Amino acid sequence: MNRRNVLKFGLAASASALATPGALAQAAFPSRPIKLVVPFSAGGVNDVIGRHWAERMKPVLGSVFVENVGGAGGTLGVMEVKRSEPDGHTLVLGSTSTMVLNSMTMSNVGYDTKKDFVPIAIFSVSTTSIAVHPSVPAKNVQELIAYVKANTGKLSYGSAGAGTMSHLSGELFKLRTGMTDVVHVPYKGAGPGIADLVSGHIPIMSPNISGQLLQLHQTGKIRIVAINGKERLKGAPDIPTAIEQGVPNMVGQLFLGIYAPAATPKAAIDTISAATKKAVDNPDFENILTAAGFEPAPYFTADSARRYMDEESERWKPVVDAIGLKAK
Repeated sequence: MNRRNVLKFGLAASASALATPGALAQAAFPSRPIKLVVPFSAGGVNDVIGRHWAERMKPVLGSVFVENVGGAGGTLGVMEVKRSEPDGHTLVLGSTSTMVLNSMTMSNVGYDTKKDFVPIAIFSVSTTSIAVHPSVPAKNVQELIAYVKANTGKLSYGSAGAGTMSHLSGELFKLRTGMTDVVHVPYKGAGPGIADLVSGHIPIMSPNISGQLLQLHQTGKIRIVAINGKERLKGAPDIPTAIEQGVPNMVGQLFLGIYAPAATPKAAIDTISAATKKAVDNPDFENILTAAGFEPAPYFTADSARRYMDEESERWKPVVDAIGLKAK
């Protein structure tokens, strides 16, 4: 081997030594903008939460942007993230609907939540409600039950769509109260359903609480007779829960959190998780969520999030089976 080849070999060996796995693993994260896919259209519950989160991440993680990929009950957006490079730069806002319910109510969802994704953090809860048009002479749950019984077979209720938390909460309420003859009217999202509730086209709805819904309640355009949570909402302390009004175990809540493809490096997961916890612990962020009708969830890390998802799956499966909403 001549001197030139020895020198070349030595330089190559030096470069190889520098590019060890350990050195590569310490590469800065993030190294480019982070994309959060919200698997629903703009303006809904998921979109509001996703944009609040992205805005709070920018001071810590740099450029973070939201991309709405709606369609097929959220599966299109989730699938896009599943197919992305698992490096922490493409994330999805997951919820009870996309990460728990879809596999129960749809066939060929295209992803396995447990195998294909890792939960980074669950940090917010959107609670459903029972709301009525002002023409319905019911100011509480018991009066609503009496009104329904007096109008057997004449009433309907709207939801944000078949298989959504709004729908399952409405069906759970029917099962718990004996209002089984109230007909379900599925809408393509909460917006159209709320519009029909305000106009009186439907008398009852089971929408997720939002800032808009609370405003409609406060101005008398609709009446929220119950909150479907374990406790009253901080943003609406005057509205009693259904449980308070004698409906046992009436809890219909949509959890929302950040998920990454399963092979994402732990260092990236930990960085995003720490940034999220910092945001959640900030009272300003909690105030923003409360004003928008959401509740900050007890902070769930990856392991506790998995347990919580399993518990939700076990809780909702009997309801799905009872109403015959099975994957076809």
